[in-house]
Amino acid sequence: MLRSPLFEPLHPVLARLDAARFPGLPECNALLAAHASPIAVHSGLPLRFVPQQTGKLPFEAQYEPRCYLRGEVQTREDNWHDLFNALVWLTFPAAKAAINAGHYRRLTGAEEARGGEAGGSSQRGKGRDMLTLLDESGVVVACANAELEGLLRGFQWQELFWRRRARLAAGMGFYLFGHGLYEKALRPYVGMTGQGLILAVPQAFFGWPLGRRLAHLDGALAAYLAGPDAAKAGPLGPRELTPVPVLGVPGWSAQSASEFFYADSSYFRPGRLSS
Repeated sequence: MLRSPLFEPLHPVLARLDAARFPGLPECNALLAAHASPIAVHSGLPLRFVPQQTGKLPFEAQYEPRCYLRGEVQTREDNWHDLFNALVWLTFPAAKAAINAGHYRRLTGAEEARGGEAGGSSQRGKGRDMLTLLDESGVVVACANAELEGLLRGFQWQELFWRRRARLAAGMGFYLFGHGLYEKALRPYVGMTGQGLILAVPQAFFGWPLGRRLAHLDGALAAYLAGPDAAKAGPLGPRELTPVPVLGVPGWSAQSASEFFYADSSYFRPGRLSS
């Protein structure tokens, strides 16, 4: 299953793991140490994977603050969800650091805005909701064709995935990002949907080797998340994401070989549901 095209972004790091056993913290940290360039969080500290702490924790020991303040990613042993989180860190390190920084900035900023001490707020807003959706269920959509982007945003699934699939292959690419979505991909099912973030790329992108494409998307996604409004917590919200029925991507499922698959309106919905 891990050889499926859904897991293509993770193939370079998966190839360096022992397929005969489930990777633990030592293996994940060994991959960190062997990474081509050091991986760090936005505070500048080097990243490392540590056992999960349980119980009621002070603010600085909670998941996002601890990652930002100490560079420590709490990781459960023998857990696919947390393993995929580690593998995404190794594949998209700049983007993951930007997501963590965005959470930390909003957590501390929310408390300061109420006149309290920095830190300690668990209050969510649209910005944190968007970051969480992207982190858990995100699909990075690399796009060099405005017409295809319009079809994706307009929920024109048959046109995009079936009638224009030759153009799709040459002008739009889908890369799973969310570690929760990777966990679902272990047992893919009709209804499995990601949250797509569209990033503009040059046409030449589609001829680059995988490693160069992933590095480009990592930098572009990190830059997007740390845009000009980042310092004031920004206007990021869930509406910036567009649904992607991932099994409809040509070649990502056996069903995608049939035109009739795209007539299933319970999966390929005709428009965004009202909120």
